[in-house]
Amino acid sequence: MNSAKVAASIFCLFFSVAFANAAEVKVLAQVNLVKADRQASWFEADTGILAYSENGFNVQQGILNLSDSISSSLSYDIVANYYQLGQQHLGFSQAQLIYKPLSASKIRWRGRAGFFYPNMSLENVDVGWLSPYTYTQSAINSWIGEELRVAGLELTAYSPGRSRNSPFSWEFHAAAFKANDPLGAIITWRGFALHDRQSLNNEQIRFAAYPTVVETDRINHPNYVEPFHEFDGRLGFYLGTHLNYFRQSSMRYYYFDNQADPNQVNQQRLYGWRTRFHSLAVQHEFNAQNRLIGQWLSGNTVMGERFVAADFESWYLMFSHTNNEHRVSIRYDNFKVIEDDVFAWDMNDSNGEALTLAWRYTINSRWQIGLEHHINTNYAASRQSLDQELSSHQQQSLAVLQYRWGQ
Repeated sequence: MNSAKVAASIFCLFFSVAFANAAEVKVLAQVNLVKADRQASWFEADTGILAYSENGFNVQQGILNLSDSISSSLSYDIVANYYQLGQQHLGFSQAQLIYKPLSASKIRWRGRAGFFYPNMSLENVDVGWLSPYTYTQSAINSWIGEELRVAGLELTAYSPGRSRNSPFSWEFHAAAFKANDPLGAIITWRGFALHDRQSLNNEQIRFAAYPTVVETDRINHPNYVEPFHEFDGRLGFYLGTHLNYFRQSSMRYYYFDNQADPNQVNQQRLYGWRTRFHSLAVQHEFNAQNRLIGQWLSGNTVMGERFVAADFESWYLMFSHTNNEHRVSIRYDNFKVIEDDVFAWDMNDSNGEALTLAWRYTINSRWQIGLEHHINTNYAASRQSLDQELSSHQQQSLAVLQYRWGQ
C-alpha cells in the first residue's frame, strides 16, 4: 500500500476516533484563484521561489486538527494536511502528546513529545501552524515549514506574570530530538522561497536537477531531499526563551543545532547536514488594532568534508492592522545564502527581497475571503548551471476563499 493510501486510511481513522470520543475537531480549507508569473517553481523541479507558476484555481490548504484531553494533565494534538502541490498530497505535519500538570506554583513546567515545530514563530500562530496575516508566509517560516520538524521531547519551565504579580511572563524551553539530519539541503541549493506549504512526514521534496548536484562525477546527490531522516543516531537539541510583557510585547529567542554528522550518507545518496542557527522573533501590539511583528534568523550548514557549506540569513518586518472584520498586513522580507565550501563549480550564493500585501475579510465564524499581492526580486548563482538568467523578478496575486469549522 502506498503512502497516500496509508495516510488516507489513518486520516479516516482519526476522524472516527475523534467523533466517537468527542475530541475537539478543527477544519480549515482554502481554495484560491492565482495570477502568477510563468516561472516554474521548485515544485516542478525548476528554480522559481514562489509556489505557483500557472493561472487558475487551486486547493491551497486542507487541514484537520484533532486534540483532546486524555486526563487532567495529558492531552494530544494531531494535524493532518492535504495539498494539491508537491509530491505527497495527504499526510501529517504534526503529532504530539502534551503533559501539563495543574499547578499553582510561581514556576511551573510542562512537556511534549512527538513530531512538532519549536515555538519560534510569532507569525504562524493559527490552526495547523498557518499565519492569520498573509497567505504567502515569510521566507524564514516558509523554510521552517519545508525542512524543519523535530521528532523528540521538549521540556518547558514557565512562570505566568499573574502568579508573581508581575507584568512579565517567561518560558524556558529545552529539547532533544532525532530525524532531521538532512536539514539544510534545500536552503543551500535552491535558496529561500516564499509560500505556505508544509512538508509532510516521510515526504520527498524535489528541487531543480542542478548538474553540479546530480551528475555522478560531481556531488552525485539526487534532485530531492527527504528532510525527516535519522542517519547517525546523534541527538539534536534546541534551547529557547520567551519573554512577554502583559499581552502587549513578546520576544522569542532560540538556538537550534541538529548535531548531524555531515559525512553520513544513505543508499539514496542523501547526506546528513550539520545545521545550526539563531532565531529571534519579536512582536509589539500598539493597541487592539495595530501590531508589528519581526523575525531574524542566522546560521550555517555543512555537508561532507565541506563539500557543500553555506551561511544563511533572513529577516522580515510586518505591520498588521485590523478594523472590525477587516485585516490588512504588509511584510518586507530580506534573505541571503552565502557559499562557503571547497567546490568552486557548485555555485550556491543566493539572495533576494520581497514585499507582500494582504487583505482578509471575515464574513462570519466559518467563512473568510482575502486578496494578496506579492512581488520579489531574487538571485541564484546555481541557475547558471541550467543556462538560466541568474536574477529573477516574480509577482503573484491570490484571491482566497477560506472555510473554518471549530474554534
